[in-house]
Amino acid sequence: MAAVTDVGGESGARPIYSIGAVAAMLGVETSTLRAWEERYGVVVPTRSGGAQRIYSRDELEQLRFVVDTVNAGSTPADAHRLLTDRLRDTASLSRPDPQGVTIVVLLAERDRYAAELFEYFLRTEGYDVCAAFDPPSAEDLFTQRHPDLSIVELMMTGGGLALCPRLASDASHPVLAMSALDLADQAMAAGASAFLAKPVVPLQFVSTVRDLLGRSALTRRSAVS
Repeated sequence: MAAVTDVGGESGARPIYSIGAVAAMLGVETSTLRAWEERYGVVVPTRSGGAQRIYSRDELEQLRFVVDTVNAGSTPADAHRLLTDRLRDTASLSRPDPQGVTIVVLLAERDRYAAELFEYFLRTEGYDVCAAFDPPSAEDLFTQRHPDLSIVELMMTGGGLALCPRLASDASHPVLAMSALDLADQAMAAGASAFLAKPVVPLQFVSTVRDLLGRSALTRRSAVS
């Protein structure tokens, strides 16, 4: 998934695309883009002398984020709320952390596209994310990075369900299990602290991670400053 870029970048902020071109690239109706602009006021393109909407590359990527988030199961309102949070936190996330507070999340996922989406949400919260796509790699990262939380797709190739008890052996490092199948009982029996059914609603995903970790990395940084 394309990243949401900083609108302060000179080239990325330059108005380029017509609303028709943006709609075609994103696979949505122009009426949808107009409605989102009027209702949420987050992505507001430049108007030409003839009052035509002209979008920058940054705005295109912001709208791509919204579309991807809606396609993942969120509502347009929630998608715009997440985008607003991301745009507000971009500067603070990019600054070095003088307190050295790092919260590591291990993401063991079988689908690379899904992993990119989940990683984006996690990094928006300020978490340091390491991703693996098979159990051996996940266990190697677990040993190397000592994650505060592990997120495991139970149907990943090689046995995600069998991976759970190995990652959950330390009770202080919870495991969040996910699957499109109803495997909640099996996940809990394998040591998972929580289970989410796919497709995952982004806000529920972020809230669950926050609950398991206690609070977000950004909140922890404020608490120690």
